[in-house]
Amino acid sequence: MEVATKLVLIFVFAFAAIIPLLEADTGYYNDEVWQKRKEEAKKNMMESYIPDPLLVAEELDAQVNHTADNHIDMGTENNNSSRRNLRQGKTLYKGPCHTTNPIDRCWRCRPNWDTRRKRLARCALGFGRRTTGGKAGEIYVVTDCTDDNVLEPKVGTLRHAVIQKEPLWIIFANDMNIKLSKELLVNNNKTIDGRGANVHIAYGAGITIQFVSNVIIHGLHIHHICAADGGMIRDSPDHFGIRTPSDGDGISIFGSTNIWIDHVSMSRCQDGLIDAIQGSTAITISNSHFTHHNDVILLGASDSFSGDQFMQVTVAFNHFGQGLVQRMPRCRWGFFHVVNNDYTHWQLYAIGGSMHPTIISQGNRFIAPDNLYLKEVTKRDYATEAEWRNWIWRSEGDLFMNGAYFVQSGQPNLKTRPNDEYMIHAMPGARATKMTRYAGALDCFPGQKC
Repeated sequence: MEVATKLVLIFVFAFAAIIPLLEADTGYYNDEVWQKRKEEAKKNMMESYIPDPLLVAEELDAQVNHTADNHIDMGTENNNSSRRNLRQGKTLYKGPCHTTNPIDRCWRCRPNWDTRRKRLARCALGFGRRTTGGKAGEIYVVTDCTDDNVLEPKVGTLRHAVIQKEPLWIIFANDMNIKLSKELLVNNNKTIDGRGANVHIAYGAGITIQFVSNVIIHGLHIHHICAADGGMIRDSPDHFGIRTPSDGDGISIFGSTNIWIDHVSMSRCQDGLIDAIQGSTAITISNSHFTHHNDVILLGASDSFSGDQFMQVTVAFNHFGQGLVQRMPRCRWGFFHVVNNDYTHWQLYAIGGSMHPTIISQGNRFIAPDNLYLKEVTKRDYATEAEWRNWIWRSEGDLFMNGAYFVQSGQPNLKTRPNDEYMIHAMPGARATKMTRYAGALDCFPGQKC
């Protein structure tokens, strides 16, 4: 009981210390609506924070183990070659449906996925595992790819769908290329589900998830996102306000909780592909394919913002592919579980951070570049070795190829006692290629397995 009491006290004091910092995050959102959203976001952050994050990591590991124990068919052909062809525009794999990881096992090989779309809401794992998106709402069909009016969005457009107050499960009537004229502000309890259509968000502004909760983004191609002018933008049916220019992030998560990004294909954005900052937490990024970009995933934007000590993010079953430079992810302050990803390219480093983040790397495959000076997977910034030696960065079951190596630090053993619900055994790194084989936006057709 003494230990439990001490943990509670630490938690309470930490929360009290962080509130003033959260107050100072976005000075230009001074209207009453944004202030109310900010207060709700702080409450959601603390409700979503897990005092013992290792339990969540173990839950994901147990699900991965369950996939292996049930002998899910991962195919017999050269999986590395097949997946690369699938993603590089060559011959598509046309064999039987294989579920290669526990998230996909939950839904992907069911031929009725299109008539039971909301089953996807059961499938999140990791820190974003409570995310259900628009499960409680109606299905909204996007029929219009235009984005001409950000103050009075046209019914049937993506912008009109995402700003509604009620939960919505948003799908697309047909293939679409959507060029956003300004950042797309997503409201609470939304799912953007691209399955069954070839949907590209490209050559315009990106997606912003700010001071909201419970959002799923699935099955989109997001690329060539540009910085966009600010101005008056509607964010709900009864509110609009002034926005500063957007930076050119593909997906920007700001002060938001319970976010799940799954099966997206992302490349070539002006700023980051995915940024999660300013008190965001309870996030899972999974089954996605990232290519041709410099700053891939940023988790925590400032060494001075200690509010991100409550950030908890799972990065699982992703393929980090051609033309990537760094930040896969780059982390600050919080707790990050990086599990069963396939890293086939980097030009500076793969996983980095500053401000003593805890990073648990399990069952990933790392293929280093040929450059002799770029073999290290990890990169620590703005700290002496005497300082970062105390940061908890662990590698467990990773596969290192072409001279890749991971510099560990901190405690040598982080495992808590196992129980019926939580077991910590990620699949080994040798399986990462198979587990990420179908990363990225999928080609799904109604009545057929994806």
